[in-house]
Amino acid sequence: MAEQKHVVIVGAGFGGVCLAKELAKENVRITLVDRHNYHLFQPLLYQVATAVLAVPEIAYPTRAFFKHNKNVEFQLASAEGVDQERKVLLTNHGEIAYDYLVLAAGATTNFFGNESVAQNSYPMKSLQEAIALRSHLVHEFERAARVNETDDDERQRHLNFVIVGGGATGIELAGAIIELIDVFKKEYHSLDFSRVHVILLEAMGSVLPMVPPDLQQKTIDVLRKKGVDVRLNTAVTDYDGSTLSLKGGDVIPTKTVIWAAGVRAQDFIKDCGGEVDRAGRIIVEENLLVRGSDCVFAIGDCANFQHGTERPLPTVAPVATQEALQVGRNIMALIHGKKPEELGRFVYQDLGAMATIARGEAVMNGPIPVIGINMKASGFIAWTAWMFVHLMRLAGKYANFTVMMKWIWNYILGKRLARIILTKME
Repeated sequence: MAEQKHVVIVGAGFGGVCLAKELAKENVRITLVDRHNYHLFQPLLYQVATAVLAVPEIAYPTRAFFKHNKNVEFQLASAEGVDQERKVLLTNHGEIAYDYLVLAAGATTNFFGNESVAQNSYPMKSLQEAIALRSHLVHEFERAARVNETDDDERQRHLNFVIVGGGATGIELAGAIIELIDVFKKEYHSLDFSRVHVILLEAMGSVLPMVPPDLQQKTIDVLRKKGVDVRLNTAVTDYDGSTLSLKGGDVIPTKTVIWAAGVRAQDFIKDCGGEVDRAGRIIVEENLLVRGSDCVFAIGDCANFQHGTERPLPTVAPVATQEALQVGRNIMALIHGKKPEELGRFVYQDLGAMATIARGEAVMNGPIPVIGINMKASGFIAWTAWMFVHLMRLAGKYANFTVMMKWIWNYILGKRLARIILTKME
């Protein structure tokens, strides 16, 4: 019997876990490497940040996926680079030799070189960041409600909440924060809620670029009706932790800036032996091999795939999982003797886009789940479809059930019970 080939996968996100599950069925040895011991359902991070869901409902132990797969090992480590000549992955806990390597490390927040914004704003790409934001949001109302607070300008800084970025994350956060404030209105009796402002800033002329213009306008209309101050063509220039400066000279006094304006690849990707783009993503060929390599692949948010498309593919889960399936086939083809130039080419199947705006409000443009009929919709129908899709993709039966029950509970009563502060108040 031939010796098992060793496949190393960096990243336990959507693409990495999908690939490991596929290759677990084959006669290969797999090592899945991640700096966290859990798989994170990133699309629902904002619901942890706004006290809709609790941590275990969107984070699933990575080892639990593979408890019946003896050929899959998980290693808790941070990747630091790749030595392609020696065929080893470099980590903070030593080197891991590979026959085939797949980079599926996801992305981090892109501050576009603005260090002051990076130091003082709240990003939304990790579980720790979502928990920190949740505590901060509750803290701000506690600070504003202090009886001995006499400085009205300072109080206003605590009551202005700014989200930068009009993509799905920014839209979903804006709607969720407005609904969290509706809960607070019943509990913070001394506060004047006419002074509470949620502001969404977008540098371009529209929000949600992945949906048609009429759905973009529908999204803006719903947010504005709920009280969100949506400002288009508004770029941020600086933020010092107390004052947000805008292009054109305007300023917003605020202690809360949530940055949802872009992503870039993890820093170590540039040290993996391939060519990278301006966002740090490693450039791949049509077969998803890293340019210049015959055994290193890259998928998902850390890969720049631009073949037959005007721009790189979007940083969404369907891209990562579809690429994972193609890489799985290509690795097995290499093991069975095919040459790199004979590998299958990746073709992305666009599954459309959807975003939730608030309770009972969402937009979608794409196939209806299960039925598969293409549909452009908004309102309750789109919101129901959004819920169904996300429930299907959650890991674990416990998460499916509890999230469904919490969403029903939240829709009917608007309750937010996860408003527990775990950090010390300044």
